[in-house]
Amino acid sequence: MTKVLICSYLEPEYVERIRAVDASLEVIYAPELLPKPRYTADHVGFPLKRTPEQQARWEDLLGEAEVLFDFDYTGVKELPERAKRVRWIQASSAGIGQFVRRNGYERMNTVFTTASGIHARPLAEFVLMVMLEKVKQASLARKQQQERLWQRFATEELTQKTLAIVGLGNIGREVARLAKALEMRVIANKRHPNGQTPASLGVDQLFAWNELHPMLSEADFACLITPHTPETEGLMNRAAFAAMKPGAMLINIARGAVVVEADLLEALDSGHLAHAALDVVAVEPLPPQSPLWAHPKVTIYPHSASTSAFENARLTDLFCRNLRRYLDGEPLLNRLDLKRMY
Repeated sequence: MTKVLICSYLEPEYVERIRAVDASLEVIYAPELLPKPRYTADHVGFPLKRTPEQQARWEDLLGEAEVLFDFDYTGVKELPERAKRVRWIQASSAGIGQFVRRNGYERMNTVFTTASGIHARPLAEFVLMVMLEKVKQASLARKQQQERLWQRFATEELTQKTLAIVGLGNIGREVARLAKALEMRVIANKRHPNGQTPASLGVDQLFAWNELHPMLSEADFACLITPHTPETEGLMNRAAFAAMKPGAMLINIARGAVVVEADLLEALDSGHLAHAALDVVAVEPLPPQSPLWAHPKVTIYPHSASTSAFENARLTDLFCRNLRRYLDGEPLLNRLDLKRMY
């Protein structure tokens, strides 16, 4: 009997789908012991205070489980000691490398799998939204509406504009697919292309990882999708912004640490960059005193571009496929490489 413990809120119908994977599974779901979600597909939830009896029961469940659906966000630091029998954890997020390292989970005898791919569509739609807002002068239209000013203006199109994708993974390929549908030119870089061609990856040109600045110089839009690793921390700095085409736009759906925010503000204030759309920032929640909040050339999204009404359904699909593989002794999808951190 393989014991599976669900550690974050999941709709009952999805729990039943997990149970239906195999009769040998014991799937434990105790929503009364879990934080209630703050919004659809929230896997952290409101702060939770358990009674001593509830806490003891929860720790017993953790101690018996072999597989966890998501991390235990109610006891992040204590997880290695409380879940000593766990052999596999399926995360609800794609970028878990820093989280695993920061909390010392590398010492666990555990395989970690990410949710890579399930957020691709909502993130790609976000990228298209902010690019369209820029070329269609949405901010000007809103300003004129507030002023009750009916004054016609001309807009641009995304057609033939160049989008650079920094870190061409699952999400980047979906971004590229939607951008190509609007006849954009899409260029990208990728750390490990493994012999893949631009055509097979759905882009017009593939740059080497060390050719970031030449790639940026061609882009009207630069979209960051790279994971946060020691190599990518501070990747977008003063030199990178200087390499960008004047009037270009930065879109960050990666991690805040990839961008040196002081250098970004400098590039925006100087007029070299036209706009920055930030789903992620270096410190989250973004502090009230941050100049990013009120900057006229910045769009702030509260790390919500990836969250979709379809997220839990897609996450359940992935978990069920991986659960079947786990039971059959096959390699798991999206396995975290602890050395690469993605």
